Amino acid sequence: MSRRGAAGLTASPVLVGAVTLLVTIVGVFLAYNANSGLPFVPTYDLNARLPDAVNLVVGNDVRIGGARVGTVTDIEPVPSEDGDAVAQVELKLDKDLQPLPEDTSVLVRPRSALGLKYVELTPGSSKAGLEAGSVLPLSSARPQPVELDEILNTLDGPARRGAQQTLNGFGTGFAGRGTSVNGAIEALGPLLRDLEPVAANLADRRTRLGRLFRSLGATAGELAPVADEQASLFVNLDTTFSALARIARPFLQETISESPPTLAVATAEFPEQARFLRNSTALFRELRPGVAALPATAPVLASALEAGRRTLPRTPPFDRRLEGVFDALDDLASDPLAVGGVQLLADTARSLKPTLAFVTPAQTVCNYGTLWFRNVGSLLSDGDENGTWQRFLALVGPDGPNNEGGPSSRPANGPLPANHLHNNPYPNTASPGQPRECEAGNEIFAPGRTKIGNVAGNQGVVTEDQQP
Repeated sequence: MSRRGAAGLTASPVLVGAVTLLVTIVGVFLAYNANSGLPFVPTYDLNARLPDAVNLVVGNDVRIGGARVGTVTDIEPVPSEDGDAVAQVELKLDKDLQPLPEDTSVLVRPRSALGLKYVELTPGSSKAGLEAGSVLPLSSARPQPVELDEILNTLDGPARRGAQQTLNGFGTGFAGRGTSVNGAIEALGPLLRDLEPVAANLADRRTRLGRLFRSLGATAGELAPVADEQASLFVNLDTTFSALARIARPFLQETISESPPTLAVATAEFPEQARFLRNSTALFRELRPGVAALPATAPVLASALEAGRRTLPRTPPFDRRLEGVFDALDDLASDPLAVGGVQLLADTARSLKPTLAFVTPAQTVCNYGTLWFRNVGSLLSDGDENGTWQRFLALVGPDGPNNEGGPSSRPANGPLPANHLHNNPYPNTASPGQPRECEAGNEIFAPGRTKIGNVAGNQGVVTEDQQP
């Protein structure tokens, strides 16, 4: 540019003012957006969720290891998974940091005592990285540190007065007791040495000390509804111990003094009483069913005892009369002939046992004995003034060879349908070795077939004049 051209540019006030105004506008714009980063500069944007963002404002620094790497550009509330509201902050970071590990943690820390904050990021060790626009979950947020103002707020008027009284009390308590304090400090050495393994045991994960406190909390929760009853228990215990205090001397004192020799005697004697106790246990075990039945049988026993009260006075004369009877029985039992007779009776009963085993079910199950006597009674039941006569019915055997009307060489087996022999010489009567069946008189007739012996199937246990 020629000197004339330059002189013409500076000689124009309008042009100089326009350039100055443009530079000013650009400077103001850059200053206003400095907290959001320089324009046209690429950034790495992330979002992070925090339990709260108290005293955190847009424009606060984002730092890693104390170095500023970005700014906070936005803060907004969002709902969490459990429905509570949490804060989500938008972070604009240097592009060189992309990508940060997925397990990066975030923490809001104070920058000064005046309440200024900044966001501290601590990169993790994960090989997976966070893409631009990703959200650090709430689990990545570390607990918020205690603020200086919160500490100062705890030192209110009552706290200051309490601290003052505590210091005064300690000062008075330690005054003139330097030797005792030195002895206590000297004794702390062995205490701490013994405490170290105990603390290590409690801190061991296998001890599961946390479960103890959770269980204590659950126990306290269970006891909370009955707190009033427990309070009344302690009140009653106070009443009880107050009453015991009045008899402590000499009664309780003598009881305590006599307890050791008493226990010594009991230790020596109880083994000797073990047999008696075992027998007593067996006795009471056997008495338990009778005692259980006493509530129902007590009225009957009462009436029996009442009857016995009137009857027992009459038993001595009756017993004296029975004396001769028992003497006679004793003489009979001593007679050899009586003993032989009893032995013969036993043999008779023993020989009749198999017969009765077969005959008994024929009556008790099939009612055959009663039917036989009924039929015998009706055999001679008809008659007139001259006497009775026997009832009978003549049955003529069917025609054919070997029929039942005469001698035969073999059982009738046809050829006519009626000329077939049906005979069951040993029917089932529910006797030992037989099925529970009353077969005699209940057999199914099989026309046109010869049938000898038990018929097929079970004929049941119902006979004539017998209910099922």
